[in-house]
Amino acid sequence: MWLKNLIFAAVCLLFASFVFALVVPQPLNSAGDVSLSESHHDIEGTVSAVNKEFEASWQEAGLTPAALADDYTVARRIALSLTGSIPSIEDLRTMDSLAADTRLPWYTQRLLTDRRHADYFAERLGRAYVGTDQGPFLIYRRRRFVSWLSDQIHTNVSYDQLVRELVTADGLWTDSPAVNFLTANADEELNNRPDPVRMAGRTTRAFLGVRLDCMQCHDDNLEGLWLQSNFHELAAFYSDPEPSLAGIRDKSRDYNIKYLDEEVETKVKPAFPFYDSIADATPRDGQSRREHLAAWIVHPNNKAFARTIVNRVWALAFGKPLVTPIDDIPLEGPYPPGLDLLANDFVEHGCDLRRLWSIIMQTKPFRLDSRMETEVSPGHEAKWAVFPLSRLRPEQVAGAIVQSGKLTTIDAESHVLMRFIRNQQVGDFVQRYGDMGEDEFESAGETIPQRLVMLNGNLVRESTDNESPFTAAFRISKLATDDPAAIRAAYHAVLTREPTANEMEHFAGRLENRKHSREKFFEDLYWTLLNSTEFSWNH
Repeated sequence: MWLKNLIFAAVCLLFASFVFALVVPQPLNSAGDVSLSESHHDIEGTVSAVNKEFEASWQEAGLTPAALADDYTVARRIALSLTGSIPSIEDLRTMDSLAADTRLPWYTQRLLTDRRHADYFAERLGRAYVGTDQGPFLIYRRRRFVSWLSDQIHTNVSYDQLVRELVTADGLWTDSPAVNFLTANADEELNNRPDPVRMAGRTTRAFLGVRLDCMQCHDDNLEGLWLQSNFHELAAFYSDPEPSLAGIRDKSRDYNIKYLDEEVETKVKPAFPFYDSIADATPRDGQSRREHLAAWIVHPNNKAFARTIVNRVWALAFGKPLVTPIDDIPLEGPYPPGLDLLANDFVEHGCDLRRLWSIIMQTKPFRLDSRMETEVSPGHEAKWAVFPLSRLRPEQVAGAIVQSGKLTTIDAESHVLMRFIRNQQVGDFVQRYGDMGEDEFESAGETIPQRLVMLNGNLVRESTDNESPFTAAFRISKLATDDPAAIRAAYHAVLTREPTANEMEHFAGRLENRKHSREKFFEDLYWTLLNSTEFSWNH
């Protein structure tokens, strides 16, 4: 019996020392370094070129940009962008041990290869590709589709290959998950065939950043750029796929439409609405209509394709796109700084999504502070001379709450039960907090129900429970006997920053003169930080 007790005591001591090391800041390792991939050094030229374009625009506008933000602030942005969560104390301690110039590149690369990034990015892309509705279960599996997307992202499949597979997929929606891109737009009135009109609208918005679907009923009477025929000639590429016992298969079919002010239907032949010279006007022998369309969409000279994904990744990183609305980018410009440089680099390097993320997160606009000593003007915001303030999306709020309640990182290496609980907690929270649907970048203020969920909701209560040995608040209260270190640990875990001198003085005084237990104090401190305005914003 004494041996068991001794072993148990040793395990407890070892665990306590591990947690203490996370809570109490350790001396920096000046020799700390991390080996970065060659791709990191390869992107420096593009990062520099993008920075020069922004700097030139600032100079032309007479703007002085904000100072660079500190590493913790930028790390928080990186985590929110790539995983929909925030850095753990464990991540911050690892960063502190590295050489200063390698911390943020290391953290970016670590998260880009983390399964959490693939899952999170897949959900964001899935909303653009198939929406948020679960759709007809018999011929559509949204969860299967998003899981497939996550697999492609995790293995870093080139983006052009991914899109080509989406447009040309056939087979069963269960065995060939990419087919769900088509079956998500099935129409009962068409005997569950994918609706060519809806497919054309989804394709142009998601992959080409063009709102061509606005022309399905009439010509563009404002700018005169688009005709109704442009839209339906594109839709005609999707006239062949139909469901069968073997899943989606192409069956040659005419596409007929009655144009505005015409009395009879017209047989429409497939044609590209723009950049028609970059691909063969007719399909090659054995090439289906959809294969012909996919070849045009992902063609290296189809600049709209690269600009669209650059604009979407930028929006996920900054909280707003370079070009607004996100799916309405002018074909001929003018374009903001960086857009064409990033698009060209994307094409030249094999449509590598990880490379695109890495470049954007090393650019100066991403590293700038969101505050200035002088008042931030509309010009600063419009020209990206400060990092834009943006309200966190519901899943980011949920992910941040869950991670802040743990000292260690909740990732693919975590116990399966912990990951399962996290997913359940995030899903339940988003359902109550409110899902933004496909309009993820539409600005909206906080609602009263959302404020009540933060003040009284289960997730915040469970993450701050002073009686649970699994919460960070409880462990900090028990293991950090140094009051300032404990308060700093709480700030690191929740807000990813150091407390100010005034904040430290205030809470240290409250802790010293507390009327309740130390555990209760840290529960209250955690609750206060989680409900601060700062917590719910990217800055």
